[in-house]
Amino acid sequence: MKLRPLLGSLAVAALAAFTSVSAAPLARHVVLIGVDGLSPRGILETETPHLRALAQRGAHTWHARAVMPTSSSPNWASMIMGAGPEQHGVTSNDWQPDKFDIAPVVKGPRAIFPTIYGALREQRPDAMIGIFHDWKDYARLVERDMVDVIEHPINDGKTDMGARQTMAAAIKFLGAKKPTFLFVHLDHVDHAGHQIGWFTEEYFAAVRVADKLIGDMVAAIKQAGLENNTIILITSDHGGAGKKHGGATMGEIEIPWIIAGPAIKPGHVITAPVNTYDTAPTLAKIFGITPPTCWIARPVTSAFVQPVE
Repeated sequence: MKLRPLLGSLAVAALAAFTSVSAAPLARHVVLIGVDGLSPRGILETETPHLRALAQRGAHTWHARAVMPTSSSPNWASMIMGAGPEQHGVTSNDWQPDKFDIAPVVKGPRAIFPTIYGALREQRPDAMIGIFHDWKDYARLVERDMVDVIEHPINDGKTDMGARQTMAAAIKFLGAKKPTFLFVHLDHVDHAGHQIGWFTEEYFAAVRVADKLIGDMVAAIKQAGLENNTIILITSDHGGAGKKHGGATMGEIEIPWIIAGPAIKPGHVITAPVNTYDTAPTLAKIFGITPPTCWIARPVTSAFVQPVE
């Protein structure tokens, strides 16, 4: 894979921290599924057998937190960048790599704050990395040259059609390539929240669709013979209140965080605080790579069978 040249001394500084693999991987494969707008209440107040089964099979908390503002871009960025908006500079959905109010404290590949995708590519060049995103704007948060495949199925942006197409494409990729790291973004739960309202029957119906699609991925992992070597992590960017999010309420800032697979404690309720930016260093721990020094987050070690400091 030909990578874009790094830009400037800040990029060099950003990558200097992860020049070698720090440990053996805890799993050969990781599947991260992000369900936009999924509140813990959405899981707990309707029928979600697949999400509940993953929570029982692994470790979970219903009280993980998003970052402020509780908008999509700052939170998807924080999830993969191991830091908050104060560090990575993604402060709103208007953010673009060349249009921002706050500059990142350091720049990595593609002149943005370093992500888990870039860290994995730098330290494990042969890793197979795929991103399938229902929300088209997700791609601008990623160093595209560090990813093997990045796809956004065309959809109407109003129904669950895009989520179904996105998951189907991701499952096809999983079976064909058996990726090291697969990210799947589903957007239809957020659509239901904005169109009808969070915690309405339409919202819960959208959550049930997400649960079914997650069950499809779990089944695909098993069918591909990867069940014993795959860690799956389910989370969200924010919750909601009424027909919106972005504010400072518990309903907007609390998100689910579920992780299951080898090396993960079964049936474990995580009691330590978890922030969305802790996802990135947790993934780095699983991959056995060294996080960039500019990340401020820490891995959720209490979720592992044998926590490592």
